[in-house]
Amino acid sequence: MSNLRRIGFLAAFLLAIVALGALLWLSWGVWTPAGRDRKIMVLIPNGSSTKKIAHLLAKSGVIRSPSGFILLALWQHKSESLKPGAYELSPAMTPSKILKKIVAGDVSAKWVTFPEGFTTSQIAERLHAEGLANMDRFYSLARTRGSAFTTSFPHPGDDLEGYLFPDTYLISIGSSEESIIQEMLDNFGKRIADLMPEIAASGMNLHEIVILASLIEREARISKDRPLISAVLRNRLSKGMHLECDATILYALGRHKSRLFYRDLGIDSPYNTYRYPGLPPGPIANPGLASIKAALHPANVDYLYYVAKRDGSHIFSRTLEEHNRAKQIARGGTGR
Repeated sequence: MSNLRRIGFLAAFLLAIVALGALLWLSWGVWTPAGRDRKIMVLIPNGSSTKKIAHLLAKSGVIRSPSGFILLALWQHKSESLKPGAYELSPAMTPSKILKKIVAGDVSAKWVTFPEGFTTSQIAERLHAEGLANMDRFYSLARTRGSAFTTSFPHPGDDLEGYLFPDTYLISIGSSEESIIQEMLDNFGKRIADLMPEIAASGMNLHEIVILASLIEREARISKDRPLISAVLRNRLSKGMHLECDATILYALGRHKSRLFYRDLGIDSPYNTYRYPGLPPGPIANPGLASIKAALHPANVDYLYYVAKRDGSHIFSRTLEEHNRAKQIARGGTGR
């Protein structure tokens, strides 16, 4: 046998060994189940990459090889289609079947985020859109039958607007509207527990703090403005001035508008803070912790007015004359 033939034979032999090894690895890590049949719940957070999901699956024991799962997802062009949520999986499932279930979003529970400042109506709409609750029933329970729920804080009564804590929740498919509301109330109680002594010493009760925080949440667009807006609202309250808070008008109107007109300011609603003095009768949204803290800790300033600029920040003023100039500047003028 010539040297050339020997080299060729050796190369073919090595290639066959590599191919056999690849087949064995694919069979072990990609095609066959990882173990016996048992139910395992795997939570995939929002924004998880294919790599992170593969390692979560391997750590939970439903697949053998993270690399094999990643390869499978790439090969099937599904790496961009994996959906977050809680999945009931089993080591007896093939990696391909697990991939198919995650791509389909066949979850036992979904992650749902309710941003700070969402109203109860917006929360109900999001739950309905995610297929997790009946929108009308959720809204009705939260706005008119709140007394049926338990709280670890002073109970607000039948209307729970303001107390459904904004956060990301993992909600099981088939959960009742009651259980979702109770979980959001429980979360509110946990988040404010450490603040209760400060609230008790603040001169305002919890409900007043939550109302004030809801106004701050809907008015502030950047974090640093929260304590300043809080100060303006508190200063106006202490002087007996109307709050004249645009967000309360929008709440009274029940719809979003990019611009309010003078005729909007005349709406006859107890939430109209241009027409009625003091705080509105209830929160106008569900505030986050930052706004609740801002309501408790206003900035030490004597501002009485603010106006929003196009970038979302605000100009604060002490007098009406300064405020009128600020409004011109906010609209793009020079303020002269």
